[in-house]
Amino acid sequence: MTDRTLLRAGHVVSMDPAVGDLPRGDVLIEDGKIAAVRPEISADAEVLDMTGRIVIPGFVDTHRHTWEASIRGVAPDATLDDYFVDILDTFAPLYTPEDVYAANLAGALECLDAGITTLVDWSHINNTPEHPDAAIQALGETGIRAQYAYGSANTSLADYWFESKIAIPGDDVRRIRAKYFASDDGLLTMALATRGPGFCVNDVVTAEWALARELGIPITVHVAMGRLAGRFGMVKQLGDLGLLGPDTTYIHCCHLSEEEWRMVADSGGTVSIAPQVETQMGHGWPPVMKAIEHGLRPSLSIDVVTTVPGDMFTQIRAAFGAERARVNAECWQADVPVPETMLTARRMLEIATVNGAHVAGLEHRTGSLTPGKRADVVALDATALNVAPVHDAAAAVTLSADVSNVETVIVDGVVRKRDGKLTADVARARRLVEESRDRLLAAKEAKSTA
Repeated sequence: MTDRTLLRAGHVVSMDPAVGDLPRGDVLIEDGKIAAVRPEISADAEVLDMTGRIVIPGFVDTHRHTWEASIRGVAPDATLDDYFVDILDTFAPLYTPEDVYAANLAGALECLDAGITTLVDWSHINNTPEHPDAAIQALGETGIRAQYAYGSANTSLADYWFESKIAIPGDDVRRIRAKYFASDDGLLTMALATRGPGFCVNDVVTAEWALARELGIPITVHVAMGRLAGRFGMVKQLGDLGLLGPDTTYIHCCHLSEEEWRMVADSGGTVSIAPQVETQMGHGWPPVMKAIEHGLRPSLSIDVVTTVPGDMFTQIRAAFGAERARVNAECWQADVPVPETMLTARRMLEIATVNGAHVAGLEHRTGSLTPGKRADVVALDATALNVAPVHDAAAAVTLSADVSNVETVIVDGVVRKRDGKLTADVARARRLVEESRDRLLAAKEAKSTA
């Protein structure tokens, strides 16, 4: 029997040029798939009244260290240099599989609550083989669409981040691939979260790239951010090793040289930018326009909730404000007009949705309200005083709305948030992540006094 849901009479911003925007439109979902998007649809279906709502594709977060939800806000004033010491050398070695489970459960539900329907979970907390199992279990229980990016352990800053000679364990990556990701068609898919050149010796870099390609999974790596990586010429090093390819996402990219931008573009690579973190923690200016000018389709990510908020509205505004401020200042100084590539409010919504799906390798499944794609849909309350009255629906989403306006969230056709409340057991998730916080703080205290 076909399962149908009809979203009726919403202001649909599809992010599909062929579908366009419908000031009053319906979205029909059948068996988890978008069946039709039209001004009016008649169907035997559960009807959700979208009157006064803006209906958009779910946001896509292309890089979040979800395991850090247990230590939210512990480093509010941190620089990137501080982060390595305060988080990776202090808290990360203390994490048990139970802490990872609690953080991934709460962190993924936080995403859904904020209208993020697809998450790239950059999980560099695999201190034992039980750690990745715990992370994946939690993601699966929430119902989010996620790419689980298997990363290194983090039991020693010196061992894992300073010319590391320790590669991600290939046998365990193969185990995880076979156990959870035998198919690439599920709600959860897999990637490899690598540290890359500058942080690892060349033998480790080439071994990790080879492992990902052996298993047919994409690669995601931080490059060209702040003092630690800005001078490494990481993309150039990867090019010299013959490792560049379309299967790789480059995160941050704040200090790429012009040559490296061309190398990323020419190789078919993709880009993830975390603008709030980058401006706040000293990575560098978020290079959204740089990416666009090189023919790339940049995406947005949250990165770390130890230091910044975990919602996409923040990232959209951080990128929009920072990039326009930078370009306006440069053009004023040079006494030239602003370029045609100047960011617009609508472009920011594209970057946060369909571009994100492209970067996560999931554009064929999600990112736009396109008939045939999976039904990852978000409805925002546009009658609220912080949004109404609506003149430009895309601008209302990117410049006015916030998490409080996220009323309905659907992933793969399943309602995960209804009438402004998650359908999950939020009290349990909060209890577990608070218990994890207390356990980690106690372990930190015990370690410091030992």
